[in-house]
This record gives sequence, C-alpha cells and structure tokens, in this order.
Amino acid sequence: MAWIILFVAGLLEIAWAIGLKYTEGFTRLGPTLATVTAMVLSVILLGLAMKQLPVGTAYAVWTGIGAVGTAILGIVLFGESAAVARLLCLCLIVAGIVGLKVVSPD
Repeated sequence: MAWIILFVAGLLEIAWAIGLKYTEGFTRLGPTLATVTAMVLSVILLGLAMKQLPVGTAYAVWTGIGAVGTAILGIVLFGESAAVARLLCLCLIVAGIVGLKVVSPD
C-alpha cells in the first residue's frame, strides 16, 4: 500500500509543478489554490509512505516521478524540447525508479 500512496504523491508533485506555471507567479487565485493544495497533499502522502518505506528510497522515487512527469508534460503542454538525449535521460530516471522499487522492501 505504501508504494501506491507514494505513486499518488508523485502524481500530485507533477500536478503542483505544472500548476506553478499556471499561477503566473501566484497572481491567479484559482491555479494558486489548486497548486498549494496539490503541494500539501503530495507532502502528506509522501510522509505516510515513509512510515513503511526507507526515506532515501521514498524521496528518490517521489522526486523521480515528479521530474519525469513534469518534463513529459512540459513537452506536451508547453512545447519544450523533446530531443533524443533529453528523452534518454528521462528513461534513465525511470530505470532508477524501477530499480529502487525492485531492490526495496515492500
């Protein structure tokens, strides 16, 4: 269950990272409230997952999910670079996340 909680926390990290773009420097109320809510929920879920998972593993997976998801949405939503080298680096992060899951206790 901790891994599912951690995955949802990672998805919420993606949501708040992308949400930051839409807040326009925290000048738009709706996006700002949604972003702050996602931030708080993401950290709460990360904390819950850390009750059962090692702190280093949980934090690395959380940030990895956030980094990869945010980079992919940056490409899709904002036309950021989809250069082959960049995509390969994202694949390396995914490989690291999978590796941590495989070698970590449940």
